[in-house]
Amino acid sequence: MRLLYCMMMTLALLVLAATGVAQAADTHIKTSFVAESPAPAPGKTVTIALAMVPDKGWHGYWQNPGDAGVETRVNWTLPQGVAASPLAYPVPRRLMIAGLMNYVFEGPYAHLITLTLPPGLAAGTKLPIRAEVDWLACTDTICVPENDSLALDLVVGNGAIAPADRARFDGWRAALPKPLNSEAKFVVEKGRVRIGIPLPESVALADPYFYPLTRDAIAYGEAQRATREGDLLIIDAGAGAAPGNVVDGVVAIGPGNGLTVHAVPGMVPARGVPVGPAGGTGLVAILVTFGAALLGGLLLNIMPCVFPILSLKALSLVRSGESERDAQREALAYAVGVILVCLALGGVLLLLRAGGEVLGWAFQLQDPRVILTLMLLVTAIGFNLAGLFELPMLAGGEGLVRSGGVAGAFWTGALAAFIATPCTGPFMAGALGAALVLPGIAAMAIFFGLGLGLALPFLLLGFVPPLRRILPRPGAWMGTFRRFLALPMFVTGIGLAWILGRQAGVDAMAMGLAALLALIAGLWWTGRRQSGGKRAAWAPAIITLVMAVGAGIALPRSEARPVAASGETGTERFSEERLAALRAEGRPVFVYFTADWCLTCKVNEKTAIERPEVVAAFRKTNVATLVGDWTRGDPTIGRFLAAHGRSGVPLYLFYPAGDAEPKELPQILTTSILLSLL
Repeated sequence: MRLLYCMMMTLALLVLAATGVAQAADTHIKTSFVAESPAPAPGKTVTIALAMVPDKGWHGYWQNPGDAGVETRVNWTLPQGVAASPLAYPVPRRLMIAGLMNYVFEGPYAHLITLTLPPGLAAGTKLPIRAEVDWLACTDTICVPENDSLALDLVVGNGAIAPADRARFDGWRAALPKPLNSEAKFVVEKGRVRIGIPLPESVALADPYFYPLTRDAIAYGEAQRATREGDLLIIDAGAGAAPGNVVDGVVAIGPGNGLTVHAVPGMVPARGVPVGPAGGTGLVAILVTFGAALLGGLLLNIMPCVFPILSLKALSLVRSGESERDAQREALAYAVGVILVCLALGGVLLLLRAGGEVLGWAFQLQDPRVILTLMLLVTAIGFNLAGLFELPMLAGGEGLVRSGGVAGAFWTGALAAFIATPCTGPFMAGALGAALVLPGIAAMAIFFGLGLGLALPFLLLGFVPPLRRILPRPGAWMGTFRRFLALPMFVTGIGLAWILGRQAGVDAMAMGLAALLALIAGLWWTGRRQSGGKRAAWAPAIITLVMAVGAGIALPRSEARPVAASGETGTERFSEERLAALRAEGRPVFVYFTADWCLTCKVNEKTAIERPEVVAAFRKTNVATLVGDWTRGDPTIGRFLAAHGRSGVPLYLFYPAGDAEPKELPQILTTSILLSLL
């Protein structure tokens, strides 16, 4: 079978070399050119994609096809002065056929090409882009050399990119391997190649595998073994000679997620802690990540951004002491509400990222409509707790307590989880970052662990009677306590109104406050009608709720607010280009990523980053400060966070002067931590 496959591949290669032609209508991989901007600016660059869509059962080949196959070749015909970069390949997959290892693409994929335009082109100048493209299309039993003539017409303009095109290209870019800034090492011992790749221990791995770009460096068909030694990933790549002084390639660390590797001769430890065999999902790593998510969710209960929702938890805790059965039922209902919301948010996040969106945890809070909804909800709960009206559903379900309070506990848990999403507390960063590179089932297990950790205190109180005995017994004091607990809900509502104004402008904030006023008036009217026993008591609330929904639909939109340079704190807006320029100057750089809806971020900024002593010390030592604002979502920041194993904010990095690697700082900052960097 292996001999037959080799003969088939050889015949296909001969035909491809001899003819180089296949009718486009008969191709099994459909190709097309797509431009990110149809009107590129003179003297700038524009990215185009060679989109390739294989028929079912067919596949194309990576830059190094493995034991057999052919890489895609492009023969360009370009306007004078226009230059095209080499093809950029996504991270491939492995396909073993008849003992031969193939590096392939089995679904739709795209090669990205950067076109550089000469300066001085007049607006409206047509740029005809032409190319002859040759590739090899194969199934498990047959290979066909294919060819197509592709054309793309660009017109010189201002380089504007439509949001839909940007999102599409961001999806293709996400499939490309990310650059690994640190140099790797390799060693050849007893005819086997071992590669040491610097990779933070916090970065979770799923089926790590090294795809070599240096031809004949390793035997492609041999199984690889991955271990870890602290912040070093060790790949035993099998038999090989590693000719020359470098070994280049791509290390896959998860489905469609990889890093470019440049390795030079050096010392590499013989072994470390097993990551999991090639072809597996790294069960140990998944279990460790699940534990981190569980602990992170538990600690989330004491993070500042979750404090406001503790008011609802506190009332439920007091009520749950009425009977052991009620306490257990409410604890389970609360846990189900928390876990279902975490799973739902995680599932939507994974689906959107699979569709090409560059998003992270708490992605829903980047939409002003979600902020408006939360503002209406928490403020209405606050007025209900304060006694302006008596709506059992908003009060957490006290009207249902007589039947167990399950519905109230469930919705309290769901709301707690939804409001907790802006937080990324200790242990959560690595876990959530890992969830974005793990297979779907494993990733959902991480989100389940996060929800379980968040709900764990309630579960313990519900099922461990000695813990419940610590709580005060229900009594008349609960009425006063309930009204006092309205205060954190009002504080949260004010904060959400501020975020709405920052995201969508002062007009949107004014419209949101008007919708809130109408909703509160409708709820108060409904409460009055209920107390009078009138029919259709909910009519005013429903009418004002419809008005609030209309306000959300008509909410004015504005562009994401850029972070301007600040003369007081010396901050600049983050960009990878600016970071590279500052490092090239030899300056130390402090980089932090924040969002208006991240309370932890704002606390760190006020209590540490913006403190006068820190600002003065940074100026004295010439430390540059870059800030990345993720309030409205930014694909550039999203990609940077993902490259550092994060799916959300905050993230704090300090780059010492020179070429030293950045130091990742804790998520809870103090002035002493920042001053110690100097």
